Amino acid sequence: MPLTTHLQLAAQLADASRAILLEHWQRDDTGGQAFATKDDASPVTEIDRRIELRLREMIEHVQPQHGVLGEEYPPHNLDAEYVWVLDPIDGTKQFIAGIPVYGTLISLCQDGRPLLGIIDMPISGQRWVGARGLPTTLNDRVVRTRACPNLSNALMSCSNPEMIPRAHRPAFNHLQQNSRWRLYGAACNAYASLASGRLDLSIDSGGMREVDYCALVPVIEGAGGVISDWHGAPLTMHSDSTVVAAGDPRLHAQVLELLGRL
Repeated sequence: MPLTTHLQLAAQLADASRAILLEHWQRDDTGGQAFATKDDASPVTEIDRRIELRLREMIEHVQPQHGVLGEEYPPHNLDAEYVWVLDPIDGTKQFIAGIPVYGTLISLCQDGRPLLGIIDMPISGQRWVGARGLPTTLNDRVVRTRACPNLSNALMSCSNPEMIPRAHRPAFNHLQQNSRWRLYGAACNAYASLASGRLDLSIDSGGMREVDYCALVPVIEGAGGVISDWHGAPLTMHSDSTVVAAGDPRLHAQVLELLGRL
């Protein structure tokens, strides 16, 4: 099946998620967003579940033979050649707090490897689209990462430093202390900004899973960046919970070398 067909469905999924999130954003909801706490201590809202259910229904209608791996519901048909990997709201805590840096992550994996990815930021109206062999676009305009070969000049992000496991803290602390600037809490927006050349390094460990990083891979790689686990292995549906992305391949290599030594 042509890649364009998969991209068309992915865009329709992103449109559906954005419509639900914008509807919620535009409501006068001064009482805040109710949430429950899952077994892994992360929050979930009715909107998370509503979006994922809608996306699953759309996939089932158009591509019933495809598998689905989502954040909120049990996986379906993971042995299929094509599996959709969905995070209805990446940044649920930010969503609950009304801080609009949350987004929807949509990826299609072929034999476990990310084939395409979408990072959709509904409130800012920005959509990054990446696909294997194609340049990454932001709202249909090609974007590129920026040059930054050295950690000492890098603007570094981390989704949540509290999630870094104790065993990884020495390496993470070293990166913190030796990068030029740091920012936290931007969720998938940070990785999207890296693809657009506005950030240099994004690093996470602990709490990350397939739904969090599969969509990032085609977006960052199609913009000229590099993304892997902390050992340098490509990210797939079967990777661990570590992620390191750099806009400049030289910076990525430097960070991997540091992670290997610390």
